[in-house]
Amino acid sequence: MMWFKDVALLGVLQYFIVSHTLTIRLTDELIAWLKETARKTGLPVGRLIRQQLETAKAGKGKQTFLHRAGEINGPPDLSSRKGFSRK
Repeated sequence: MMWFKDVALLGVLQYFIVSHTLTIRLTDELIAWLKETARKTGLPVGRLIRQQLETAKAGKGKQTFLHRAGEINGPPDLSSRKGFSRK
């Protein structure tokens, strides 16, 4: 019997992974895509979702559409456009 950091190793290695469960509602289109991708890749749906979240995290939350922020012409308040006022 070996001791490692005050724990007896008896040929059984146990470890605990802290995980959290998240429930989300998805459209039928997203569910179909996830199931098809899981079938093609052989990966579980949960792993596909975790990979997508890790990819988004690695991009530090950059969203491709935000790089155009401030480039749109026109009034910031659409209600000030002709035909949309409440006068």
